[in-house]
Amino acid sequence: MNVQTPPTDAERVEKLQGLGSSRKRVEDARFTQGKGNYVDDIKLPGMLFGDFVRSPYGHARINSINKDAALAMPGVVAVLTAEDLKPLNLHYMPTLAGDVQAVLADEKVLFQNQEVAFVVAEDRYIAADATELVEVEYEELPALVDAFKAMDDDAPLLREDIKDKMEGAHGPRKHHNHIFHWEEGDEAGTNKALQDAEVTVEEMITYQRVHPCPLETCGCVASMDKINGKLTLWGTFQAPHAVRTVASLITNIPEHNIRVVSPDIGGGFGNKVGVYPGYICSAVASIVTGVPIKWVEDRIENLTATAFARDYHMTGKLAAKKDGTITGLHCHVLADHGAFDACADPTKFPAGFFHICTGSYDIPVAYCGVDGVYTNKAPGGVAYRCSFRVTEAAYMIERMIDILARKLDMDPVELRMKNFINKDQFPYTSALGWEYDSGDYHTAMEKALEAVDYQALRAEQAENRAAFERGETRKLMGIGIAHFTEIVGAGPVKNCDILGLGMFDSCEIRIHPTGSAIARLGTISQGQGHATTFAQILATEIGIPAEDITLEEGDTDTAPYGLGTYGSRSTPVAGAATAMAGRKIRAKAQMIAAYLLEVHEGDLEWDIDRFQVKGNPEAHKTMKEIAFASYNQAIPGLEPGLEAVSYYDPPNMTYPFGAYICVVDIDVDTGVTDVRSFYALDDCGTRINPMIIEGQVHGGLTEALAIAMGQDISYDEIGNVQGGSLMDFYLPTAVETPLWQTDHTTTPSPHHPIGAKGVGESPNVGGVPAFSNAVNDAFAHKGLTHTQMPHDHWRVWKTAQKLGLTG
Repeated sequence: MNVQTPPTDAERVEKLQGLGSSRKRVEDARFTQGKGNYVDDIKLPGMLFGDFVRSPYGHARINSINKDAALAMPGVVAVLTAEDLKPLNLHYMPTLAGDVQAVLADEKVLFQNQEVAFVVAEDRYIAADATELVEVEYEELPALVDAFKAMDDDAPLLREDIKDKMEGAHGPRKHHNHIFHWEEGDEAGTNKALQDAEVTVEEMITYQRVHPCPLETCGCVASMDKINGKLTLWGTFQAPHAVRTVASLITNIPEHNIRVVSPDIGGGFGNKVGVYPGYICSAVASIVTGVPIKWVEDRIENLTATAFARDYHMTGKLAAKKDGTITGLHCHVLADHGAFDACADPTKFPAGFFHICTGSYDIPVAYCGVDGVYTNKAPGGVAYRCSFRVTEAAYMIERMIDILARKLDMDPVELRMKNFINKDQFPYTSALGWEYDSGDYHTAMEKALEAVDYQALRAEQAENRAAFERGETRKLMGIGIAHFTEIVGAGPVKNCDILGLGMFDSCEIRIHPTGSAIARLGTISQGQGHATTFAQILATEIGIPAEDITLEEGDTDTAPYGLGTYGSRSTPVAGAATAMAGRKIRAKAQMIAAYLLEVHEGDLEWDIDRFQVKGNPEAHKTMKEIAFASYNQAIPGLEPGLEAVSYYDPPNMTYPFGAYICVVDIDVDTGVTDVRSFYALDDCGTRINPMIIEGQVHGGLTEALAIAMGQDISYDEIGNVQGGSLMDFYLPTAVETPLWQTDHTTTPSPHHPIGAKGVGESPNVGGVPAFSNAVNDAFAHKGLTHTQMPHDHWRVWKTAQKLGLTG
């Protein structure tokens, strides 16, 4: 008779595939076989299709709309305009920033491609053809596209709907095109630091308007069941519960009669956080027609009419001693919000977390002020692969540090190391009020320098510059350094809410009798791999193998309330909720095990996947045994079953950080910039799945490359949007993408249940200044202080030309 050898501890840990395991993504089996289920895959009986008539003008008055010809077209069912929505009080909708936005243009259009009318037809081709039959008579008005001219005395009035409203959602308005002024810090103290400083630098740094441009554009299917009064919305929603609440507020349909479902989502990057006119029009059309309505935008509509990112004009000033000690930071931002203030920021912070702009540095006094203005551009202002406005802040401070280093004639690494917050200063409260939970910046930077052999790179650069002067090469070498501190995990309800909804998150776990489990969360994955990583958190917490845990998200009828996935908040908030719910499960399991083993709970200890009696490990009960007992034993004082729910309100943000080093070679005669190498060290606290972290870093760095080296949504003087298609908007392919070298240190968050901090957006936050610093560094010895992004070939060539370097 064969005696089965019990598994070793290592074998039991391996079977769990818990924290720290490079478990393969369970989602990929269906994605790689074309079995994903996206919004456009949804087909319902009798479904109709919607499409928009959009404005060709950046700013114009609508004198008339004639929809007779469109309505006469066979297959067209309805054409909605603002006049149709007014009786329902649906012609305007609330934005996430406390403003209102026209669902369909009401008397005026305020940006090119703004929604003017919504055509509903039997198929999408008829709907598209019919949009061209809607006759709109416009009277073109002067367009305002320069944010610096928005508050001029003679600036055109854009928002006639609020022209007499001099009190906005965030305080007084100074001008009819002014949205808000927000500030943080000690302005008087900062000004004194600048006045008394031995050295000062000042620079206006623009972070251009870009767009998240996810692979899947925005869309929805709305289906109103007039029998039971229930509205179901399937859509590309990054925050399905928030969408349900907003939909209820707008339509007055009771929230319990609205079901919002986010199926598979093909990337979000912040673009799918807000509510768009297509969602409202589809819901209205379904209510009116009584049949499902599908609306899916095309690429040009996505790039030109849905939420943009950045468009910040930042004037930074640094005060310092001659030895490089920084004594103060002053920053003013002019924020171009477009035609409506539809930023996705916490209510309390209209400029998001921009006041993380002191970065990784111990700056004794600081001030930042932000003025938001309206222009004739598309609304938005989302966190494109970063926490709220953090990448703008990181870009500003990392460029300013380099500029100060040039003036002091110091190596930019030396200046950073001199001013880093020391490890023993954590928890550290910055001059602008954030409490950094943990960090070890010197160790990270030293590891990065050693990995790339920084001294050798600088020696090579000196040789390169000498060879350039001798005429032996037409290329210049640049070395870009960046050390960033992100702030993620929005967030604590005391700091963060959107439309009054506190930004906690949630997890509900149900253990089945056979020992498998299902977990439902208030988040929604758009490629992050939640089904893989959250199961790993639970595997470690409750001792059930990750492969036996199913994860569900995105259905408001089944998932507990949560604020969704964006801003790297899923792991810091929902991941914590998952761990805490798991601990509730384990606490009850301990009571069950004590009953089964006839010992006191205190006599038990947790060991990987079971409770065992202290000093007698042979006496134990596995989680599978405990799960079954919870359903078939009448245990005194305990309810049957093994379930738990946790709503987690984090006590603080988490603060991932990283040290990046980029090396470029620039051909001064063509402006072509080759990224020779890029080293990225990230510290995201406890690492749940190293393989997924590496994938996230690769993706974030590629988007940072795109932003720094080419992406730009600009407008001409009459409001025509430039870069509105993939013919012009830069998306790097594998050909342009360099080889990424990744690395890490581990500094767990002291307040997160498992010490995790979040990583998905860090590479974008740190990557952009590293690329930009490398380009600027290549020309620094020729007198360049700063050149604006994006660093595409033409702009880089123009920089070389201005410096007299071109042939």
